[in-house]
Amino acid sequence: MKKVLIANRGEIAVRIARACTDAQLLSVAIYSDADADALHVRRADEAYALGGSASSETYLNIEKILDIAKRAGADAVHPGYGFLAENADFAQGVIEAGMAWIGPGPEAIRALGNKVTAREIAIRAGAPLVPGTDGPVSSGAEVRAFAQEFGLPVAIKAAFGGGGRGIKIVRSLEEIDSAFESAVREATVAFGRGECYAERFLDKPRHVEAQVLIDTHGNAVVVGTRDCSLQRRHQKLVEEAPAPFLSDAQRASIHSSAKAICIEAGYVGAGTVEYLVAPDGLISFLEVNTRLQVEHPITEETTGVDLVAEQFRIAAGDAISITEDPTPTRHSFEFRINAEDPARGFLPGPGRITGFEAPTGSGIRVDSGVRTDSVIPAHYDSLMAKLIVTGATRAQALRRAKVALDEMVITGVPSVLPFHRAVVRNAAFTNDTAYGVYTTWIESEFAEELASSPEIAAAAPGAERETLTIEIEGKAMNIGLPASLVDSIRHGGTGAAMDIATQNINAATDEATLVAPMNGNLVTWALEDGAAVAEGDTVAVLEAMKMESNIAAHRAGTFTRGVQEPGAVIVRGEALGSIA
Repeated sequence: MKKVLIANRGEIAVRIARACTDAQLLSVAIYSDADADALHVRRADEAYALGGSASSETYLNIEKILDIAKRAGADAVHPGYGFLAENADFAQGVIEAGMAWIGPGPEAIRALGNKVTAREIAIRAGAPLVPGTDGPVSSGAEVRAFAQEFGLPVAIKAAFGGGGRGIKIVRSLEEIDSAFESAVREATVAFGRGECYAERFLDKPRHVEAQVLIDTHGNAVVVGTRDCSLQRRHQKLVEEAPAPFLSDAQRASIHSSAKAICIEAGYVGAGTVEYLVAPDGLISFLEVNTRLQVEHPITEETTGVDLVAEQFRIAAGDAISITEDPTPTRHSFEFRINAEDPARGFLPGPGRITGFEAPTGSGIRVDSGVRTDSVIPAHYDSLMAKLIVTGATRAQALRRAKVALDEMVITGVPSVLPFHRAVVRNAAFTNDTAYGVYTTWIESEFAEELASSPEIAAAAPGAERETLTIEIEGKAMNIGLPASLVDSIRHGGTGAAMDIATQNINAATDEATLVAPMNGNLVTWALEDGAAVAEGDTVAVLEAMKMESNIAAHRAGTFTRGVQEPGAVIVRGEALGSIA
């Protein structure tokens, strides 16, 4: 291999481009119109325009990407994660074009990318499983029949998905039809295919995964485990490695079954086998992600194994650099820095970053796809960067994480930093004797505490503070003031403070008006015009950054619907109707 086309964008494209430099390989980036000035375009040796902005006409367009690869003279393709990373047809197209595919073969992707056949492989490999449907379901009625046989709650999952998208949990029979339709919509938008299946959902489980490497020389290793339990809407927010508080027997079961599943599937490459671990210790196979994971850096930091470099070795036909499961020597956390507002239900917030300051110090790594003045488009997911913090022990890594999160600054768009700062100060997460969080912990236990936390309060518009250093009798003293006041002082009584006051006056609207809290596309109206509504009822569904968000009524009354039709582009602050 000499030249690698990176069929992706954002931080993972930057990560792969840097790995290419390490391996003395040339890198080729691709970009949509919305990403023309993105960091990954500048970090690669060459970059080619895809034309257009929507995923379907850019990063999901196999024909365009293969054409660019040929024009660029690339002899290999790395898909990153998301988009076409787990698309067997794309892998097949790359191979048929005479290029190396840096990933598992198309047959393994098809077998394991389909959650139904993956379950069958896991059964043959002897992995533990909860009950699930024999194949994709075609309607809510089929899900209801499954639930009546095996009980609630039930998970409806995209058969060809991953990354937490296209998953809906239902706890009553009445929810099934709407949840099924929503799962199909999300799966279609994110993966281009809407097939879904159902399985019994385990309450309050941990999410634990094994990082596997398999080459063509017969070497199969688990590089380490990760715990990814801290999730919201099945989207991971914090991960750590190695997965803490597992017994030796549990860890051995995960290692052995992960390798057995991949070997049974004829897998070659880097992959992740995911499990749910119930409170009583039961381990249940979840799925296989046939690609590099977002959270791969924490495995690298705790084992010293460069997983992208190993992917290059495997694709080139070489043996991997390790032949035995390594023993982790440190502990590491990854904090996903998404452009989402935790104070507003984690609503995505695309826009321009006016300031990006990364922390520094021992054990700090920042994998970023953005910088100051970068634009976060509404067309793609909300991940901006990843903060990886490593220490000799879990306790040390947590101490370092608190400092690093406090030091990190992002302005111009909302971010989940306030959430992370609150989490690393929560006893359920920092407990050093047992794991106190689970996959739905944020929604079920932490949401109320988060909403009233000082971290969220400090992030509210107008509440930002800035620390100034002053001298009193020759001694430096720090004083904290509202950032708007500091800005006003710097500008002689004008600036942000005056702007905020003006904005507050201009923002005054009729109390009856229902205002869109985010940018996005209108998916559907949940209520008919003239319907009676209670405060908190869903009135519409918006989609942005590949996720659907319910828009709730701000008061009770009679709903008068706006003129927008499904599919319309909605701008934050736009009136969606009124409730009188």
